[in-house]
Amino acid sequence: MSGAPRLIILDTDPGVDDALALLYLSARPDLKLLAITTVFGNADVETTTRNALWLRDRIGLSAPVHRGAEAALNGQRGASPVHVHGQNGLGDIDLSGPSLPTPDAGAAHARIVELVRAHPGAVTLVAIGPLTNLALALRAAPDIAGLVAGVTIMGGAFALGNVTPFAEANIHNDPEAAAMVLAAPWPVTLVPLDATRSCVLSTSDARAAGDFVEAITRGYAAAYAKHEGLDGCPLHDVAALVSLTAPGLFTSKTTPVGVDQGGERHGHTRPIDRGPPVRVHFQADGAGLVDHFLRSIGPQGGQ
Repeated sequence: MSGAPRLIILDTDPGVDDALALLYLSARPDLKLLAITTVFGNADVETTTRNALWLRDRIGLSAPVHRGAEAALNGQRGASPVHVHGQNGLGDIDLSGPSLPTPDAGAAHARIVELVRAHPGAVTLVAIGPLTNLALALRAAPDIAGLVAGVTIMGGAFALGNVTPFAEANIHNDPEAAAMVLAAPWPVTLVPLDATRSCVLSTSDARAAGDFVEAITRGYAAAYAKHEGLDGCPLHDVAALVSLTAPGLFTSKTTPVGVDQGGERHGHTRPIDRGPPVRVHFQADGAGLVDHFLRSIGPQGGQ
């Protein structure tokens, strides 16, 4: 690793795998977290914001936390996936402790605009929840499309979805926002389920990673065991960040990407003939990515 770290705004809906992504980010000297922006998704935005504040304290981060969208662009929000992330969004681990501060001032989409303009050409937006905040930022300030270093998204499914046979949760939660973000003239990398499904942190690896990782993934892994027969849980959101630090672990194609809206394929991502090119990571070296994650977090995984 050499040179200045890459500046990151993490747009997130914590979420168990979001928590692991924050843990990974905190361990990487080549990534500098400018801000955490929250969005509905794995839970309502009040809960995801509380979780971001709790994780910031638990992991030892210093970046501001800005609350974002509470519903999709059309004003709707689906039910929280409590069968996957638990009632509290973080696998029902104990969240007691000192009182948490309120979120930092400024709406998430407005702070995204301000930070991108303050660091032209240097900020990478990493979105691991619904894309509503990014769409709102684009709507408010279309010029940011030419000012970001890049946009990396965990989302989409070109083969099999996880909330319907066709759609992945982040895109399905706000297909209108996803379509807007994927059609904007900025450099986008998409990390869909097609790649992340192979990146499975086994139960034994989670245990070896330490108390925090084991505790936060226990219920998450149980859900994947019940619904998909896995021993462990996929590192969906971690994979988006790893695509920045270890791109050689992925196999990619470049294509414009569209999003179906309405009907049985609502939220489905698919290649289309016209539009801005999107780099899509269709495959990943799952075992290599898990090993990379574990080596990166090192002893801090048990903090």
